[in-house]
Amino acid sequence: MRNTAALDRWNTWGEIHAQPAIWSAWGDAFDPTPVRDWIAAQQVDEIWFCGAGTSAFIGDIIVSGLEGQSGPRLRSVPTTDLVSRPQAFLSGKRPLVVSFGRSGNSTESIGTLDALDALAPMAPRLHITCNSGGALAQRPSTGPSKVIVLPSETHDVGFAMTSSFSTMLLTALAVFDAPCDFAARMDAMAIELTRLLPLLGAATADIPARSVYLGTGPLAYAAREAALKVLELTAGQTPALSDSVLGFRHGPKSFVMDGTNITVFLSPQSVAQAYEADLVAELRAQFPAATVSSIGPDGDIDIAMPFGPTWAAPLCVAASQVTGVIWSDALGLNVDNPFVGQGTLSRVVDGVKLYPVAP
Repeated sequence: MRNTAALDRWNTWGEIHAQPAIWSAWGDAFDPTPVRDWIAAQQVDEIWFCGAGTSAFIGDIIVSGLEGQSGPRLRSVPTTDLVSRPQAFLSGKRPLVVSFGRSGNSTESIGTLDALDALAPMAPRLHITCNSGGALAQRPSTGPSKVIVLPSETHDVGFAMTSSFSTMLLTALAVFDAPCDFAARMDAMAIELTRLLPLLGAATADIPARSVYLGTGPLAYAAREAALKVLELTAGQTPALSDSVLGFRHGPKSFVMDGTNITVFLSPQSVAQAYEADLVAELRAQFPAATVSSIGPDGDIDIAMPFGPTWAAPLCVAASQVTGVIWSDALGLNVDNPFVGQGTLSRVVDGVKLYPVAP
C-alpha cells in the first residue's frame, strides 16, 4: 500500500479529496429546476458550451454524452476558437452561450463576453463559475443572463483544476441532462468517489516514461482531461496523450514505448465495452513492457456507472488527478504550482492580448 500521508501538505491533494463533501453539500444546496425553466423560456435553437482548456473539455464531455437528445442542438465551442474568429461563429446567431470558468477572469472568457456584446448582444448567457468575484459572475450582460456560482471551495488554490472541473460538469449535467434527484445523485457520486480515492492512490505506478488515457464517447474527452492533468502536474516531464479507443490504432499508438502507462476508461454500454476489451487485450499482447490498466465497469478498478458514462467522467478523471499529484511530488515539483520559477504557465492564463471585435 502506497503511503500518501506526505501529500497532505499540498493544497491540490486536499482539493481532490474534498470533492465528495463538496458534491454532497452542493447537491443539497442547488436546485436545477429554476435554471431549466429559464433555459426553456429562451426558446433557442442551439446551446453552446464554452470555455478554455479544462473548461472546454467540460463542454466536449457534455455534448458527446447528451448528443441525440431532443431539444436545441448542443455544440462545444471553445473560447479559444470563438475569440480568434468571432464573426465565423456569431454572425446572425442567437444561441444560449454557456460559459465555464474557474476564475471567470481568463482572457478568453472576457473576450467571449466582448464578442457577444458586439455581435450577438441579445443572445442569452448562462455562466457557471467558481469565483463570485470574477467577470463571469459580475459583468453585466446586454441580454438575458443567469449566473450559477459554485461553492467557494471549488475555486481551487492549486494550479490544476480538480474540484472546479468536476463540480462545474456535474452542475451542467443537472441542468441539461434529463431531470433527476440531484441531491441523491450527488450523494451517490460522493460515496463512490470516497471509495475510489484510496484505491486510485494504491494503484498508481511509479513514474512512467509516458502516459496514455483512452475512452469512448464522453469518456474519450474525459481521457483528454486526464492526460492534461498529468501533463500539467508533472510540468511536462511525463509526456501524456489521449485518444478514443478506436482512434488510437490510427497512428497515435506509435506513442507507446517500453515503460508507458496506458489507462483505458471503460464504458457501461455493451457495444463500446467490446471494442474497449479488444484494445486492452491487444495492447497487453503488443506492449508487454508497458502497463495497461482499465477503469470502469468490471475493470481493474471497478466503477459501476449507474448514471451512465457522462456522469461517471469525474470519477474516471479523479484517477489522473491522484496519479498526477503522486508523480509530481515524486519528481520534486511544487504540486500546487509545478511551473513556479519558470514563468511559462500560470493558474489563470494571461499574456493574451485581446483585439476589438467589429460589429
